[in-house]
Amino acid sequence: MNRKTKILIVEDEMIIAANISLLLTNLGYEVTGILSKGEEALVHIEQNQPDILLLDITLKGNIDGIETAQIMQKTFDIPIIYLTANADEINFNRAKTTHPYAFISKPFKKLDLERAIELTINRVISENGQGTTATDKTDPFILSDSIFVRHLEKMVRVDIKDILYIEAERNYCRIYSKIKEYLLVMTLKDLDEKLPQKHFIRVHRSFIVNLSQIDEVATSHIVIAKKAIPVSKSLKEELLNRLQTI
Repeated sequence: MNRKTKILIVEDEMIIAANISLLLTNLGYEVTGILSKGEEALVHIEQNQPDILLLDITLKGNIDGIETAQIMQKTFDIPIIYLTANADEINFNRAKTTHPYAFISKPFKKLDLERAIELTINRVISENGQGTTATDKTDPFILSDSIFVRHLEKMVRVDIKDILYIEAERNYCRIYSKIKEYLLVMTLKDLDEKLPQKHFIRVHRSFIVNLSQIDEVATSHIVIAKKAIPVSKSLKEELLNRLQTI
C-alpha cells in the first residue's frame, strides 16, 4: 500500500479537532476533512471514503456519532475509533453495537490516539487475510515517512530514515535498521514494488538500499554502516544517476 492512510475527523470541538489533525499529519496520515456534524460526515464519506473514521459521540447536528456510524455502516465498512468526553455505560453499550476498533475517552493522551490508530491498521491488515503466523504472507503497511512491519506477532513502525538496507533470503526479506532487524515473509521483488522509490533502490538481486544511508561507492560494491553490499553492473548506472539527483 503506497498511499497514505486517509482519516476523517468528526469532532464538534474545533480546537480539539485541529490539534488531532496536526498530530495525524505529523504522523504521516492524510486527514480528508474536519467536520462537526454527522450529516456532513455522511456526505463527505460518499464523496471521499476514508480508511478510518475518527468519530466523536457528541456532535452538533441532529444525529450523534453513534447514529452516524449506524447509517454509514449500511453502505460502507469503515473502521471506527470513537472519541468521547461522556463515557457512561449507556453510550458505551450503544457504541458497542457498531463494533468500533477503539474507544478513547477525552481528554486523551497523544500516545493513546497514536496507538489506537496503529492497532486499527494492524487489525485491518489481519482481517484482510494477512495473518500473524510465520507461514503467512505479511505485507508491510507503508506511510510517507515509515512502514509498519510484522514483528513478534504485532505490527511495529519503522522510520524510513532509520532503514539501512534490505537483504533477500529466498522467499523472505530481512530489513536492517539502525536499531533492529525485521524479517518479512515476501520476496525482495514484491517488496521493491511497494517501497517508496524516492528513498530506495535495488542494487543487486539480493539487496535494496536506502539511498540516504550510502557511505561509499566503489567499483563493484557500496558501503552502508560498514557493510559491503554488491552492486550489479546492470544496476550501477541507475544508482549513480540517482545519487546525483538527491
